[in-house]
Amino acid sequence: MKRCCSAVIVAAGESARMGMGTSKQFLPLMGIPAIAHTLKAFEVAPPIDQVVIVCREQDVPEMKRCVKEFCFSKVNAVVPGGETRQKSVAAGVKAAGNADFLAIHDGARALITPLEIMKVMEDAFVYGASALAVPVKDTVKVVGKDGLITATPDRSTLWAVQTPQVFSREIYQEAMAAAEKSGADYTDDCQMVERIGRAVHICQGAYSNIKLTTKEDLPTAEAILKARKGMGL
Repeated sequence: MKRCCSAVIVAAGESARMGMGTSKQFLPLMGIPAIAHTLKAFEVAPPIDQVVIVCREQDVPEMKRCVKEFCFSKVNAVVPGGETRQKSVAAGVKAAGNADFLAIHDGARALITPLEIMKVMEDAFVYGASALAVPVKDTVKVVGKDGLITATPDRSTLWAVQTPQVFSREIYQEAMAAAEKSGADYTDDCQMVERIGRAVHICQGAYSNIKLTTKEDLPTAEAILKARKGMGL
């Protein structure tokens, strides 16, 4: 049976750490706005039926211009976000209608590929909830308020979670309702789902699926895009 799958692209952050005085979603990568790279991947990923973009209210006109300029036909709504990431995602989920599965993705992860989207979607179809992630390369320390190390977790059990994070609508709505009832506010959708006792399966992604956070990330992202272009990707 065909499942209706909606992507909710969250691009409503303040971009404060980028420090460039503009929304990082519109910063150019290879001459194209970063968000256009993100949307292109979802436009061509077969499991995705529709896309909802959540952005700052003042960015809505520019976002709509970008969608029109690049002819992203799957985008059916651009909505303003809320005060927190959780509230922004909730606005996007509401606009997504009655989709069977929701793929929540950070707009600033502009290097996501259609293949990675397909992998995590198919994983979610099996497990009900799935997230892209990569094994942690470095040794991680737990540090107390005094700056002293308190523990060294086993690196073999640690993964750095990415997006998309994909959930059945039933699971996500249950988790969202529980968070709202308790007054909790989460910056990670997996954590919100975990808190209601639902298991989230990890789907191994790629280290290239970086998030644009600071100025130093821009040349790294462009280098990855140039390498892909050189390989004909």
